[in-house]
Amino acid sequence: MVRLPFTSSTRGVPEAAQVPRHIAIIMDGNGRWARKRLMPRVAGHAKGVDSLREVIRTCLDRGVEYLTVFAFSSENWRRPKDEVSFLMQLFVKSLKAEIERIHRNNIRLRVVGDLAPFDKALVDLIGDGEALTAGNTKMNLTICANYGGRWDIMQAVDKMIAACGPREGGYAEDDLAPHLALSFSPEPDLFIRTGGETRISNFMLWQLAYSELYFTDKLWPEFGEAELDAAIASYQGRERRFGRTSEQVVGGADSSGSGHA
Repeated sequence: MVRLPFTSSTRGVPEAAQVPRHIAIIMDGNGRWARKRLMPRVAGHAKGVDSLREVIRTCLDRGVEYLTVFAFSSENWRRPKDEVSFLMQLFVKSLKAEIERIHRNNIRLRVVGDLAPFDKALVDLIGDGEALTAGNTKMNLTICANYGGRWDIMQAVDKMIAACGPREGGYAEDDLAPHLALSFSPEPDLFIRTGGETRISNFMLWQLAYSELYFTDKLWPEFGEAELDAAIASYQGRERRFGRTSEQVVGGADSSGSGHA
């Protein structure tokens, strides 16, 4: 059995650091930002790249170790074809423009999802970026593209069965977890969604089990350093119990309590 280098929130009590070790973000509201300004939706996506750049810089400054962003979901193929085409072109353009900056800042880049439908040029560009930054250690940036939480679980089930074979007694969480697409990262401490929607939209369904959720009406192109600091401050004001009681948290107990919050 493969052992993960961090604690599962349902199998133990992860360390609750003052600064989130891992932040996951759904970058929502690009199209609405553009419409409010009588601009085409795609202009909002282009502006959103600037917000991502600022958020990456702020995470570096604050000591965040992992940043995972939802760039394109498996359901986004349902959008108008011209918008999907623009998003693919923007992905290519942004990778080309930003990969050297990412590398200079000692950030490791990974792109997670089902890359099979993407053009070979984009897949090759992703592979080159991942290879260039593979040895970087200051922060881990993961871009989820053609990703879905259910897809992640199903592909992990397939890999688990192939690795473990039939098992009369069934399988355990520890059998599945190493095969998840984001098995290299701890579970997010803080989940952020911009744009005023209050759902997780098939993002990291397994990993968000005990993440602190933060929703804001700010549209993604309006989200920057101050807004990220506000989200982190909200996180810092919460009591992370992982199923224990408040008394256990204050007392530093590691055993699980009877509650579930």
